[in-house]
Amino acid sequence: MEFKNIDKNLNKILTKIAREKVGKDIEPGKDYIPASGKVLFEQDLLYGVEAVLDAWLTGGRFNAEFEERLASMIGNKRVLTTNSGSSANLLAFATLTSPKLGDKALKAGDEVITVASGFPTTVNPILQYHCIPVFVDVSIPGYNANVAMLEEAVSSKTKAIMLAHTLGNPFDLDAVMAVAKKHDLWVIEDNCDALGAEFDGKKTGTFGHLATCSFYPAHHITMGEGGAVLINDPKLIRIAESMRDWGRDCWCETGHDNTCKNRFWGQYGNLPFGYDHKYVYSERGFNFKITDIQAAIGLSQMERMEPFAEKRRYNHAYLTNLVKSELGDMMIVDEAHPKALPSWFGCTFTLKENFPKNRHALLQYLEDHKVGSRLLFAGNILKQPGYLDMPHRVVGPLDNTDRVMNDTFWVGSWPGLEDKHLDYIAEQMVDFVNENK
Repeated sequence: MEFKNIDKNLNKILTKIAREKVGKDIEPGKDYIPASGKVLFEQDLLYGVEAVLDAWLTGGRFNAEFEERLASMIGNKRVLTTNSGSSANLLAFATLTSPKLGDKALKAGDEVITVASGFPTTVNPILQYHCIPVFVDVSIPGYNANVAMLEEAVSSKTKAIMLAHTLGNPFDLDAVMAVAKKHDLWVIEDNCDALGAEFDGKKTGTFGHLATCSFYPAHHITMGEGGAVLINDPKLIRIAESMRDWGRDCWCETGHDNTCKNRFWGQYGNLPFGYDHKYVYSERGFNFKITDIQAAIGLSQMERMEPFAEKRRYNHAYLTNLVKSELGDMMIVDEAHPKALPSWFGCTFTLKENFPKNRHALLQYLEDHKVGSRLLFAGNILKQPGYLDMPHRVVGPLDNTDRVMNDTFWVGSWPGLEDKHLDYIAEQMVDFVNENK
């Protein structure tokens, strides 16, 4: 992408400013080591400035190139950017409610198989469209759906499966897609934590009917706030495009009119003949678009998508091996499916029964020693205050889900961390155990 607005002199000034804003080193023991974080380069900020100086602001040339390049890198026919990963999840689900899908459209009362231990916005779209989440337990380690329970979870009301690749670790796509094919179910892959991951040599986000990404600062690449829906089916592409853009029937790009050459000559619904096609709404949609500034930063970040994923894999293996060698008899470490190549969002650990104290005590110790940690999101969403009275169905006991809620946590593997940070994190865990034996 060539700069149209930044000449050599301005580039020197902006580069100096940008260099001062990125690349601050984290000193273990002195600085806080966050569980997640962004890695920015000077070029990322310069791309953002270039987009501002276009004075276009809404989605434009940077967004168009971002969507095209991400689709090519992952292997999708179409990528639609959105203002967040959560919006992407909602848009993906909403697409499957379109009347254009006939009897296959999701309707109130339909069931959707998922898990209770994930992030709320994987479940929220199901509830927002008055469908019924059907919860199956997860496996430990791996923290993805126990696929042995999927067949039992299917009922005459089941219409879809919506699952996340937990913390960048792909779920068993062979098993999930086999159940979906057998029962003619929609599949939505929540790929927000797994950009760059693979299953059986193919990128995650390409298996389901729809998939989603997030570009929040904690994620694999960032544009600040932002997300995307990944699609291959042409019919779903058209529905999703409409729903993202207010539900309009018109397919003109922003700033363009009358692409169809029929703007004032159509008959739509019960509207008067010739009603302006730009104001015809065939779906009950949203405005989930992003700015070109966000897209510009994301486009620059995309150049490092694969190196970032490789660094996450290295960091995860390094820290996991350290902890396993020192505390493997007290802590369960991550494992991936044999066909999976994760793009790890973090390093996950579950305390065994012989761990000297509880998780709360350990995480407080880590926090006091400037090591950030996170829980595995909702733990068990059925026990969250905002979800106590939600309609749902549970298949079998959620014993592992409850164990995740009580005993599981994760720490950073993001690409801004080096061996010295991972050594320090492991040392603090070992020190805690030694002090509390």
